[in-house]
Amino acid sequence: MVKLTVLFGPPTDAAAFEDYYSNTHLPLVAKVPGILHHERTRVIATPDGSEPPYYRIWEGWYENPEQLQASFASPEGQAAAGDLQNFATQAE
Repeated sequence: MVKLTVLFGPPTDAAAFEDYYSNTHLPLVAKVPGILHHERTRVIATPDGSEPPYYRIWEGWYENPEQLQASFASPEGQAAAGDLQNFATQAE
């Protein structure tokens, strides 16, 4: 099993990010074939109390590296990956 992790930097407008992420981007991700399981996390704090470097984290699990590659080579995977530029200020 392999996991893909996407780290979203702090948005310039958190409310707009949340609206787009929930109502537009995640429905695109739901159509990507081959994702066995996925989780999304909102980062609210760091152990030392400093500003978190990331706003959200998305993790997707795939059966193997080949399935991960096939998922994002699909039209649905390309649509989800291409959509990041529409709302994410930074994504790694």
